[in-house]
Amino acid sequence: MASSVAQRAPQQRIDYSTTLDPRTKTLILAAALLCLFLSSLDQTIVSTALPRIVSDLQGLDLLAWTSTAYLLASTAMVPIYGKLSDIYGRKPILLFGIGVFLIGSVLCGLSGSMLQLVIYRGIQGFGAAALTSTAFAIPADIYAPAERARYQGIFGAVFGLSSVIGPFLGGLLTDNLSWHWVFFVNLPVGLVAIGFIIAKMPRLDSGVRSPIDYLGSATLLLTVVPLLLGLTLDKTIYAWGSPLVLGLLATSVVGLILFIMVERRAASPIIPFTLFRNPTYSLGVLISAAVGATLFSAIFFLSLYMVNVLGTSATEAGTTLIPLTLSLVFGSIISSTIVQRLGRYKAAIVSGLLIMVVATWWMTTLQIDTNVWMVRLRMVVLGLGLGPALPLLNLAVQNAVPFEYLGSATASRQFFLQLGQVVGSAIFGVILTATLTSSIATNMAPVQAKLPPEIAAQLDASRLRNGVSGAPEAGGESLSVGDRVAPIVGPELAAEIDLGLKRAFTTSITQIYVYALPLVIVALIMGLLLPELPLRKTNLPSPAVAME
Repeated sequence: MASSVAQRAPQQRIDYSTTLDPRTKTLILAAALLCLFLSSLDQTIVSTALPRIVSDLQGLDLLAWTSTAYLLASTAMVPIYGKLSDIYGRKPILLFGIGVFLIGSVLCGLSGSMLQLVIYRGIQGFGAAALTSTAFAIPADIYAPAERARYQGIFGAVFGLSSVIGPFLGGLLTDNLSWHWVFFVNLPVGLVAIGFIIAKMPRLDSGVRSPIDYLGSATLLLTVVPLLLGLTLDKTIYAWGSPLVLGLLATSVVGLILFIMVERRAASPIIPFTLFRNPTYSLGVLISAAVGATLFSAIFFLSLYMVNVLGTSATEAGTTLIPLTLSLVFGSIISSTIVQRLGRYKAAIVSGLLIMVVATWWMTTLQIDTNVWMVRLRMVVLGLGLGPALPLLNLAVQNAVPFEYLGSATASRQFFLQLGQVVGSAIFGVILTATLTSSIATNMAPVQAKLPPEIAAQLDASRLRNGVSGAPEAGGESLSVGDRVAPIVGPELAAEIDLGLKRAFTTSITQIYVYALPLVIVALIMGLLLPELPLRKTNLPSPAVAME
């Protein structure tokens, strides 16, 4: 079936890379970039408004679900939208996604309770999945692989730009207007994107009219949603061994078995298994998953180190990630320009992965007295590695698959990237919890031996692992654990307590990077094995890859 479709497609579709004029291509690309900016901005702009939202809506217990609901919907739907865009064209799917996203944004801004916000964030995520999965495929529709490399760098830059602008804009709107405008600000950007798409974007149709794989979609959701729920539920409430978490993971396993059985027989599967016979695609999605897990660990756990070891504020900890973003943008644009000139992408991908290995190893050398600027320098190096790796992997995968599978291949690579982030955060979170509790107990033992039993009991590892800093004083500075007990135990023992906790956090957080390092090394090895196919000068005919 797949073979006959592949043979038929080139005669049924328009090669937009040759039929569209440069000005129209530029306008279409601008619309795709706006959509991507809209989706990626929403992931960062909301974070700075959450404290005010919790204060207004009084729903601290549902705080985590504002992110979880968005994550569930956006990750689960990415491969489904990718397949639908192959069948019906990018334009209708993109317009549908923007419409749903903007409706969700308005509803979020009008939320009167935390439960409503959680539900509406899910609607936002449902629409955002169409934006990310489709936007990455659009450059492949309108540019041939040989001229596409330069535009991959721009897409990487948009992600970086949104991560810098998002927190700043979120704080500005929250402080000067209200948190509601964090969601309402999506409307003008979304409406401009809709105008561009309706006026200038053709259907961007693959030319293949396949039946919709409803059963495959259902079993994919049955696999992904319980898995993400099981991984992201608060483990202080629902432990890994709890019936709910075990039940969700078991349901996911059953869903995966059913999904594989259904997709092997489907006429037009959501994720065509024949793609995995293509070494470029299979290695590309595996590298993406590994990079996704590493990227999340570098970002998420670094903030814990900055606050609990170096004693920075949450705001200053956030600014530490700006150098990573800027170097990611720089690395993305420079590497894409080089690939555009040379027509070869493998060396750039491998160089990026090698730099990531060096950066991850460097993160394992963090100490309790590491200078903040040295931490930022580590982030610069990591960004220089991520810059070439992420966008050029997309180029390699798109260049290697037949055009009729372009949407599915692009979306599934994005799906595995996001899945890697979720799974990585869960696994590394378990590692952090286990090592931190043990390390705090070890470091506190000598101090506890010098204290009265009633004071020593307050230095319980399960309580102290929540952080070194306590609630801020009226002056705005946070009190450390040692500061809070200093009037009772004296300044010398208080200093020992703080030093012991900082050592425990440093040991545990650097251990995360020790475990992440082999993952990046495996990604580098897979990058070395990645075939390098010549960049095609046209989207027709399909490349000669084994898809039968």
